[in-house]
Amino acid sequence: MDRRKFIKRTSLASGGLFFVPQFLKAFDQHIINPFSNKKIVIVHLKGGNDGLNTVVPFRNDIYFQKRQQLALSANEFFKITDEVALHNSLKPLQKLYNNGYLSIINNVGYPNPNRSHFRSSDIWQTASNSNEFLNTGWVGRYLDHTKSKPHNAIEVDESLSLLLKGKHQNGLALTNPKLLNRIVKEPFFSNVIQHYNDTHLSEHNLGYLYDSMINAESSAKYIYEKTKTQKSTQTYPKNVFGKQLKTIAEFINSGLETQVYYAGLNGFDTHVNQKNRQKKLLTIYADSIDAFIKDIEKNDSFKDVLVLTFSEFGRRVQQNASKGTDHGSANNVFILSKNLQKQGLYNNISNLQNLDENGDLKYTIDFREIYATILNNWLQVNDTKILNKSFSKLKFIKPNN
Repeated sequence: MDRRKFIKRTSLASGGLFFVPQFLKAFDQHIINPFSNKKIVIVHLKGGNDGLNTVVPFRNDIYFQKRQQLALSANEFFKITDEVALHNSLKPLQKLYNNGYLSIINNVGYPNPNRSHFRSSDIWQTASNSNEFLNTGWVGRYLDHTKSKPHNAIEVDESLSLLLKGKHQNGLALTNPKLLNRIVKEPFFSNVIQHYNDTHLSEHNLGYLYDSMINAESSAKYIYEKTKTQKSTQTYPKNVFGKQLKTIAEFINSGLETQVYYAGLNGFDTHVNQKNRQKKLLTIYADSIDAFIKDIEKNDSFKDVLVLTFSEFGRRVQQNASKGTDHGSANNVFILSKNLQKQGLYNNISNLQNLDENGDLKYTIDFREIYATILNNWLQVNDTKILNKSFSKLKFIKPNN
């Protein structure tokens, strides 16, 4: 089989698996790090969620002056302090908040913010400076650093984001382990593996990929065998995001040796008629998260899981003429865990009297400080090696759990 035919046959998107040579090469590594039970689930609210209508400064006159049609009225939020409230759509998270399982980090951003969806998402996924362009994600570099197998980081999607791409190792993008296992058992792949010992193999005719194919078959079998009997009985919302979290819960409850999971919810670019759209999206988010936490809690897995929710940027304080908001900068980040060091509001909400030159909220916490804290205190690895520089550690999670 020549190189061109091999690439053609393996560059197929099928059954939730994006099968390209780079993906296959990812299986060429061998795990040497000890498995830890600690897991992180990363949720991306894609499009730039309006943090100001999520964590609401309901006693601030400027909030109502700047948002005469968009500001939430008293029946659209619930109070968590004397000054701060949460959007009513987040009601399913109230019990978690009251139990001390939710920490809200405000004013999160980075210097010289970029307001492009694509570029700002890349910055968050690579942990780069705003003027720095990296082709590896911080989770991908975590896989490189720990010499993990690809299934140590899984994105429940049909394609792999930059977040999970390393220099030497990539994570996996999949939606159905049964289909993944079936794909690597197809006659074509079996043929490739059977010719592993052929003496004519070389870099020019893809001999280097045969080892990758063998490891692909092994990992596919591992994921399938570990998860095939663990089906969730929890009721989830019938939407894509709910399905993603249900799959992640099944993986976690199966004891899969995966430490990082990634999921996303689209639609938060609310330039027009924001109120109803954000209400619907936050309902999807909160209902799905609530079902997910209940699912892993009843299987005694929540104690080892941390959920990080972020959006690539926030929105402007001033509403626009279309009853929406335009791209902003700083935003809030939600951390869900049973091991929080500081519950509730981690820090003060934004000062609406002290905005930047564009009328945006000023950041006070660099998002990479959150990553550094998770890497150091939760996953217990050298955060500086992965983030390429040292960042201050925050105190939202208990160290050495």
